[in-house]
Parts: sequence; C-alpha cells; structure tokens
Amino acid sequence: MSEARSPSSSARSSLAPLRELTMARIREFGRERGAVFWTFGFPLLITVALGIAFRSPGPPRLPVVVVDGPRAAEVRRALEADPGLEVAVLPADQAGARLRAAAALLVVEPGAGAADRVTYRFDPSRPEALGARREVDDRLQRAAGRADVVPTADATAIARGGRYVDWMVPGLLGMQLLSGALWGNAWNIVTARQRRLLKRLAATPMQRAHYLMSFRLAGLLFVPAQVLVLFVFARLTFGVHVHGSPVAVLALAIFGSWSFAGLGLLCAARAQNSETANGLINLVTLPMYILCGVFFSSSRFPAAMQPVIRILPLGAFNEAMRHVVNDGASIFAQGFPLGVLLAWAVVSSAVALRLFRWT
Repeated sequence: MSEARSPSSSARSSLAPLRELTMARIREFGRERGAVFWTFGFPLLITVALGIAFRSPGPPRLPVVVVDGPRAAEVRRALEADPGLEVAVLPADQAGARLRAAAALLVVEPGAGAADRVTYRFDPSRPEALGARREVDDRLQRAAGRADVVPTADATAIARGGRYVDWMVPGLLGMQLLSGALWGNAWNIVTARQRRLLKRLAATPMQRAHYLMSFRLAGLLFVPAQVLVLFVFARLTFGVHVHGSPVAVLALAIFGSWSFAGLGLLCAARAQNSETANGLINLVTLPMYILCGVFFSSSRFPAAMQPVIRILPLGAFNEAMRHVVNDGASIFAQGFPLGVLLAWAVVSSAVALRLFRWT
C-alpha cells in the first residue's frame, strides 16, 4: 500500500513547476548580455548624460561691456566687485557689435566726469538685460556713496531634492521598471510563441498560471539590484540622497514592477510575432514616457490632462516614488498612487490570463 502524501509535500510538489520555471527565466536573463545591459547599464548612462547636461553650476554671470574712456577703469573696478557680473572694456564700436550679437546684455557708457550721466544700452525684450541693468546701476550707485536706509540680510535656502538630477532619478527608475517588465515579459513570450515553443509547453502538465507567474517572479527578483545600482550610482556621481525610507523605496519599486508586469503579460496574450509585440510595447510605453514625467514634469501639460496622467501606472509610480525619495514622505501616505498601481495589476493580470493562448 502506498503512503498518503502530507499536505506540505503536496504543496511543495504543486509549486515545483513554478519554481523551476522561475529559475529558467533567471538563467535565460543571465545568458543575454544585451538584456543585462538594458536593465542595469542603460539607466546609468542616461543618468550621467542628463545629470551633466542639466547640472547646477551656480548662478550665471551677466556679461556687461564698459565703453572705453576716461572713467572706464574706475567703472570696471566698481562692477567687478560684484561676482555676478562679467565685465569687459571695449571701444564703442566693438561694444555695440557685442550687444547686437547678443554676446553682451548691457553696454555702459560712463560720462567724462564723476557727476556726468551714465548711459545704459540694452535690449528691453531680453529679461536678463533688465536684470543686468538693475545690478549694474545698483553697484555704481553704491560706489558713488549711496547708502541703504533699510538694513537687509541674505539667507540661502536650498530645497532638498530640488535639483533636476534629484527629480530625474526616481523617474528613471520608473522607466527602467516599466521597460523591463514589458520587454522582459511580452517579448520573451511572443518569441517563444513564434518559435512554436509554447505549443510544446502546452502539451506538458504545466499550468498556464504557473508559466505566466514565472515571468513575474523572475522579474521581481532583479528589482532590488536595479534599485540599489541606480541609487548608489546616482549618490556617488551626483550626490543624490534618498530622503525617505530605503525600505519604502524598495517596497514601492517591487509593487510598481509587479503592476507593470501585468501590462507586459497583456501585450503578450495574443500577439503572434515579434513585430506585433514591438508595436504593442511601444504603444504602451512611449506615451507614458512622455506624459508621466520621466524627463520633464507632467505639469507642463494642460490641467484637463492631469487626472488622466495620474491614473496611468507610470504616472502613479513616479508621483509616489518622488514623494518618498525627494520629500521623505511615508509610503502609507501614497494611498491614491498605490491604489492606481493595484488596480492596474489586478485588471491587467486577470485580462491577460483570460486572453492568453499557447498558439
């Protein structure tokens, strides 16, 4: 008489196919050098490129030209005391040429004597020129002995997470997770269908849910490494700080990847070839890259579009991740974005499971 199997051993045997499928997905990923690069390397290159392009070098110096004359040296010394001004002394014709070529914001023509009028030449249509005019006039008036009646003091206020690179990195993580979930799931499944591999798998006792779940679980196992690599690299290269809880960042990334994976499975449910899968993936990802604030703020779009952007999965993820990373907010305060991600995960997964076919 054969021995009855215990519930625990039955549970382990029922999960064995899922475990083996998941490990197969991981091994396949490790063999694809291109997939490793696009998952880990490409976001780092984007971080470097945009971090350098939009770095904060400090306040710009305003180019000002003083017309050469008896008082040119005196005026130059007075203006060079202001670190925000870049001063040059040139003859009148060269000064005018620089102004016309937009190489200078302001041309200063001092009078022959200290009491003579100083003339400012500038293009009033350029906002920077008006600022340069005020700055130069203030510096010359002070040099002539003007005193401020009201005492003032400057206090520097630097907002945490206020740089472009601080704002960009959470969005790059969202783009990375969305791209990995769609290409890693949809592309591989459709390629297997096109090569008739799914038809062979359908002849085995493997469950359809186990096959689809293996892609999601394998993708989730790489999320901690993706988060760690991106944020450590951003910290070392640009000093990006995570102001919220690292545990909350990791949990939100895993939850977001799980939600995005449902869209990948949905794209792969019926697509017959790689060309169709490519079109579906681009149809899903490209609008969200543009609308959901990956490279620039979604607030640039009209107010009527903001509710639509907030219910897109990438828009919800970026909103929640930036609150946690840049503002130090709690993940439990992100109820609406988390609800949006949960809804997309449930609906897309259910529809994908229903529509999926082996051939």
